[in-house]
Amino acid sequence: MVVGELKRALDRPVDLASLAVFRILFGVLMTVASVRFLARGWVATEWLTPRFFFSYVSFIRPLPGDGMYAVYVVCAACAVLVAVGFLYRPAIIVFATLFSYAHLCDVTNYLNHYYLVSLLALLMCFLPLDREYSLRVRLRPEDRRASVHAWALWLLRFQVAVVYVFGGLAKLGPDWLLRGEPLHIWLVGDGHLPLLSHIARAHWLALAFSWCGLLFDLSIVPLLLWSRSRPWAYAVVVAFHLMTSALFPIGMFPWIMSAAATLFFAPAWPRRWAPHRAEPRGTVATRPLGGWLWVVGVYAIVQLVVPLRHLAYPGNTLWTEEGFRWSWRVMLIDKVGDLELEVVDAHDHRFDISPSEYLTPTQRYQASTQPDLILAFAHLVADDFVRRGRGPVRVYAHTAVTWNGRRHAPIVDPTVDLVRLHDGLLPKPWILPAPTTEPRW
Repeated sequence: MVVGELKRALDRPVDLASLAVFRILFGVLMTVASVRFLARGWVATEWLTPRFFFSYVSFIRPLPGDGMYAVYVVCAACAVLVAVGFLYRPAIIVFATLFSYAHLCDVTNYLNHYYLVSLLALLMCFLPLDREYSLRVRLRPEDRRASVHAWALWLLRFQVAVVYVFGGLAKLGPDWLLRGEPLHIWLVGDGHLPLLSHIARAHWLALAFSWCGLLFDLSIVPLLLWSRSRPWAYAVVVAFHLMTSALFPIGMFPWIMSAAATLFFAPAWPRRWAPHRAEPRGTVATRPLGGWLWVVGVYAIVQLVVPLRHLAYPGNTLWTEEGFRWSWRVMLIDKVGDLELEVVDAHDHRFDISPSEYLTPTQRYQASTQPDLILAFAHLVADDFVRRGRGPVRVYAHTAVTWNGRRHAPIVDPTVDLVRLHDGLLPKPWILPAPTTEPRW
């Protein structure tokens, strides 16, 4: 009974206009993001300079030579096509594939908004968002459609809501709510801003920002859904993301979320400025949910379960980072660490290895604090010794990590030979417990 009512609600037609505007905004932002990556020289620093990569899977590697430049040029071109609504379906498929491929080449490049872009682009591959406000419709007016079934709009709304809700739930911890960390650390670092220079070191400011962030994340979705609060809620969205963009180096994330929040407007909101003249034939662009019900249901379940997988791991996962990626645990930790590997060959000759001998600054920063990357780095060094005819070897990690202002502590058991271990989904007993000392205020 409930499933049937839900299916009927999701199959009702709604105006396509808001989804078409989102397509335009998404295409423009992805064009800017791709050009920005090229213009700032990040292709060279992220894909050409490194000697080694922390791949999610061994067969996903950066293209050689100028290949990665071509990837971002094609991404930018496809994003333009998405924005104007011409050759939309092949363009969004190519964009989703290449964008996701590029950021799967190295774990140290993981960012939550890269993951969100990949998910939104994936969903857009299955939605005909070019049937309104597009070059396709301008060239072929008979292709225009006024409506989609509601499930298409709610699927994108659901994806955006997941980011906010899980981002808020993740903040329900003592560091965020009682200590104002890590915002206090970051605000002190950004104390050069004129309005904050005199008060950035005050803990009340960090606590106030922390609580505001929590309340924003947990309340903004229902406030956007309610028509009476929606205009004010969207103004808060824009103000909140402009502020976070000014205070913290979080790239395109504020702009992506501000654009995505327009999905919660009434579906016909763009008609105020661009009304249609006549109702076209075949007004509904999508098919009824029908056989898609189970696909959409499984996708939704995955998006709800994956962010909760950290509950299956012991200890403080902000320290261990088990189950941390893909979970919308945004801005929760500030970790800085020192790492040195001790390599012991078959003759008990010992070699001290610094990450700077193998890794770029970005890779070193990430690999010094994340246990799974420390393990991967140990295997990388061991394989390199074998290639040079100096293996097999044992590898031990000596670490000192500070977390949200606490004193330095080792994160990996220095007595464990990491070469004998392999990464996986099970808890890692070789990760040492989180330090119990309070942050140094």
